[in-house]
Amino acid sequence: MIVDTVIEDDRWADLGLERLAETAFAATLAHLDIGAQGLEVALLACDDARIAALNADFREKPTATNVLSWPSEDRAPATPGAAPAAPQVADGPFPTELGDIAIAYDTCAREAAEQAKPLADHVTHLLVHGLLHLLGYDHIDDQDATVMERHEVAILASMGLADPYS
Repeated sequence: MIVDTVIEDDRWADLGLERLAETAFAATLAHLDIGAQGLEVALLACDDARIAALNADFREKPTATNVLSWPSEDRAPATPGAAPAAPQVADGPFPTELGDIAIAYDTCAREAAEQAKPLADHVTHLLVHGLLHLLGYDHIDDQDATVMERHEVAILASMGLADPYS
């Protein structure tokens, strides 16, 4: 998988975000039995001001949030609680773009401190969460939320990380 990372806030580089993203994305794809070859994600590592502007522009919510995602196409299943289909990798020299993820340092650091967990663990969870959104998972209704959370817990456990919901 290609992860095209743009770091706007140097604190992300200090945390090793690129390595965390590669590890989180690989674990997510492996858990879902999706091959990484030919897939691409764009990752924006920003601060609260930038993500608040993005949240205002795209969701009409002018507040900071931890992570936002924009799938390149709607991969959500029609039936609540069903699993999305795996992305179809295009033939040829260009990778299949899954979409974009933006993550805000300030909110992530604050949440990790409030939850008394390592920042890297919290960020890893949010990267898994963001990639699941790009792959068609959501948490709008209870059935979909249950499916998505089950995957998150299993993926994080495979990485030796605690259940973020307990």
